[in-house]
Amino acid sequence: MTVPAAAEYPGQTIGLPESGRGSLASWFARIAALILDWGASMLVATFLFGDGVIREAGWKSWMILAVFFVQSAVLTALTGSSFGQLLARIGVHRLDGLQLGWGRALARAAMICLVLPTVVIGAERRALNDLVLGTVVVNRR
Repeated sequence: MTVPAAAEYPGQTIGLPESGRGSLASWFARIAALILDWGASMLVATFLFGDGVIREAGWKSWMILAVFFVQSAVLTALTGSSFGQLLARIGVHRLDGLQLGWGRALARAAMICLVLPTVVIGAERRALNDLVLGTVVVNRR
């Protein structure tokens, strides 16, 4: 029985380059993108529904999450990146090389909104949502 050799760099075992375009996105870029997404969603939700989205209970308190879900799903389906990911120059790619598509973009956004699938991290810096959907977050530059 042979033991597989350890990867020399993150992303090697799934066929990604060590650096540059298509390499595994850093934790810093991923967290920065999420903060940018959430901040933009807060601004848009406040503009659309008033400052009650931050101060009130009830349906308004869910509007930031709703805006986050919509922008993340739509932009990821159309561009391969959410708003924050576009600014951080990272994107979501399927490991099989096919287009991400609406189904995976919607499922990924929903799982991010549930939080738990996003914070359960597996090999190669891939969250549970990426493992389930066969995706990976990579550098676009």
